[in-house]
This record gives sequence, C-alpha cells and structure tokens, in this order.
Amino acid sequence: MISDLHISDFDYTLPDERIARYPLQERDGSKLLCCKRLAPGKFEIQDKHFRNVTEMIEPGSLLVCNNTKVVPARLHFVRESGAHIEIFCLEPDSPAEYVSNFASTACCRWKCIIGNAKRWKGDILTLYNPENDARVAALRLQASLIEREGQTGIVEFHWADGTEFSRVLEICGTIPIPPYLGRESEHIDIERYQTLYAQTRGSVAAPTAGLHFTEKVMADLSEKGIEKETVCLHVGAGTFLPVKDDEVSRHTMHREPFVVSKELLRKLRDKSATQTRKLVAVGTTSVRTLESLYYAGVQCIENGAPTDIPQWAPYERAYSYTTTESLDALLYYLEKTGQEQLTLGTRIIIVPGFQFRLVDILITNFHQPQSTLLLLVSAFTGGNWQEIYTHALENGYRFLSYGDSSIIY
Repeated sequence: MISDLHISDFDYTLPDERIARYPLQERDGSKLLCCKRLAPGKFEIQDKHFRNVTEMIEPGSLLVCNNTKVVPARLHFVRESGAHIEIFCLEPDSPAEYVSNFASTACCRWKCIIGNAKRWKGDILTLYNPENDARVAALRLQASLIEREGQTGIVEFHWADGTEFSRVLEICGTIPIPPYLGRESEHIDIERYQTLYAQTRGSVAAPTAGLHFTEKVMADLSEKGIEKETVCLHVGAGTFLPVKDDEVSRHTMHREPFVVSKELLRKLRDKSATQTRKLVAVGTTSVRTLESLYYAGVQCIENGAPTDIPQWAPYERAYSYTTTESLDALLYYLEKTGQEQLTLGTRIIIVPGFQFRLVDILITNFHQPQSTLLLLVSAFTGGNWQEIYTHALENGYRFLSYGDSSIIY
C-alpha cells in the first residue's frame, strides 16, 4: 500500500567524500556495478568498468536513452540598489512550447525559481556583468516580474539585437549543476554535464546515467547488434527536490514533458508482442518516459486520446489491458491524428509495488538518500536496494551526478 511507504525507510549514510564533485577524466572510466537477480531476494553483484558495459547486454537488445539537452538556465541579475537576484529558468510560459520560446528574438516569459526573491520589489532587473563582457552588454538583457508565489514566479525577459533566446542563454547563463555538488558551475561542466547524444534543448538537469557513454562505447554496442533509440524527457528542477513529508503518499511530483517517436512505439509494440528482445533504459528519466506509455495507451482505449499521466495512475486500480493492447491503441491514435510522435507530460512516481511493463534492464547512477530516484531503484530491484548501495559504499564507488554507474537486471 502506498500509504504505508515512509521515505525514512529509504535512507542511508552518504559520506561527503563519496560525492563526486567533478567528472572523471574519461567518461567511460567510471566503475560499473552489475546486479543480476538470481531469485526473489537473491542477487549476484560484480564490479566492472563502464567501458565494458557492452559485455553486460545481450545482442538484439534495444537501448533507449534520453536525448534532452541541458540549457544554461541560471541567470544572475542586479537591482539598481545593488541587490543580486538569481533567476533559474524552469520551463517556458509564453510561448509555452520550447522550440518557439527558444526562437524568440526580443521577449519571452518563463516559470522560474527566484533566488533572494524577497529583495525583488518588482522593478526591472539588469543582467549582472562584472567582467564587462561585450557580448553580454550588447544584448542588454533585462527581467521583469509578472507574478510571484513564494520562491517561484513568471519572469519576462527582454533584450536587444534580435538574437534568439537560446543563444541569449548560451551567452548570459550558466549550467545549473546540482546543488549537492557544493560548488559553482565551472568551464568543465559546459561539456561534461551533457551527454554526447544530447540534442533537444529543455532540461535544467542532465540525465546523468548517460554521461558515461563515449563514441567508443556506442560503436561497441552497435557492433554487437544492440540497437539504440532515443526519447526526450526534459528534466525539471523538481528532480532536486527532497521528499519533505515522511509519508510518500503526500509528495507531489513535478510535471515533465516528453516526446516519443512513432517508430520507437512500433519497436516497443513488437518487443511486447514477441518478447524476443530486452529493453535497456538508460536512466530513471527514460524509465519514467517508457513506463508512462502504458497509461497513455490505456487513456486511448478508454477515452480516445491520451492526456498527461497523473502521479498515482499506476496504483489507483488494476489494469486488465496487456502492454501490446495499450501500445496498439497509442499507435492507432497517432495514425488517426496524423502525428509522427507522441507529445505528453508525466507526473508518474515509481515506488515499490509498481508493475514494470516495458523496461527489463536499468542503467543508472547512485542516488541521494530519501529521494524519489531511490524509490524507483527500490521498485526495480524488488525492494533490495540496500544490498546494492551497501556494496557500492564498501567498494569505493563514487555517488550522484558525476559518480559511478550501475546496471540492474
């Protein structure tokens, strides 16, 4: 029962020195903990390196990665009084669609977290430019407060010279590395807090399981006959939010938009119908995207069209539809509406008791204590996350975003 889940049961001691503050010199040089389930409650754990991950995946498998791209979403402004205000862009408000918003050339609005919010009285802010960077100065970027609720609000940005907002962020913003790294963003983060296959701008946090992949690893996977596909889920700042209430049922998940191509849906449908290949999800964001598809398909069966997936949909009732039936309904909906991709949002939370309908193997990093990501790992391992994390702590693994990796069957 969800009501019986307490986040305090998903706690462990993470020594500060085990948090990886910086990435390793080589992406694929990280350790790889391999965890295979031999029987209920019984696991085999091996220590490998990520450059050998191909050995752990059988030929014919389908590997799914999240190709979202992190944007330099943290901006520093200053009032005429000299007070500094940090604005952290979360998601576009107007235009509400990412591509259109990033293409704006004079003005746009974003939902933001506002640092030092109480000191912003609603006056127009000017971008902080202590080094007098000529490119920054030429843009004349300013921020106006449209509405505010606590530490969040709608901020309107306006700037000069017709530059697209995506380029404005690249010039004026910084990469929003996780707060638990305990440092400011540095030049190394521009490249390394981004996957090699990052393509679609929109995330304010990296899908960090993918940070370990190199061109060599990708080539090895292809040579072995392991097919790679992508989804796109834009990771929101909510990924850093702790579960504040001990009762997990009271935690509110943030909405994250995702896109899945019709071609991938066909492959998932064939995989579901034949059970002839394994589906390997790279990261918890890929898992949440893939597993949300079943409930989107159920909506198509019952209502004719999908909507955003509610947080507790997987636990509200028993579902009699097979995964194949659900995916068939999604494909029929896309064919009927003439769409080549499914574009939705999900708030789904994956906790112990969740029924995984698509994903067979998970590649993921080691997550914070008492986090929704650790709840997902617990669900995937049948509640045996402690054995994995104890092994990692006792064998020198590095934790969190720039840390080591695991592959869990």
